[in-house]
Amino acid sequence: MARSNGFWADFRKFLMQGNVIDLAVAVIIGVAFGKIINSLVEDIITPVILNPVLKSARVDDLQNLSINGIKYGVFLSAIINFLVIAFCIFLIIRAFEKAKKRFVRSGEAAEASAVDPAVIAQERLTDAIERLTTTIESQTNR
Repeated sequence: MARSNGFWADFRKFLMQGNVIDLAVAVIIGVAFGKIINSLVEDIITPVILNPVLKSARVDDLQNLSINGIKYGVFLSAIINFLVIAFCIFLIIRAFEKAKKRFVRSGEAAEASAVDPAVIAQERLTDAIERLTTTIESQTNR
């Protein structure tokens, strides 16, 4: 029995590690995002691209596009789906990289615009010395 408690304790420890939870969240989000992309491709983009082809072939459904039992319509749809999904992912990654560069540039600009505290202290000291000099000069001129 001691071994089973050790096994279950190790298993529970494994499940509670951050890596497993992060992976589970990533998979769930990936599946949901995949459904969105598949819907975009299958319900919007593929019909727009293939409607002229289907009309010219006098076929109502892509599944019916075949020659001698070879369903080349399904294969054509799979190729188009792959290309459109790859293109969508490319656009998303490209937009993410642009936003990341913009964020880095704005961070660098903020760092560049941030004045060194030593320079600020020196400017304050210079102003104080100038005021003191002015005050001393005004008192000696009386």
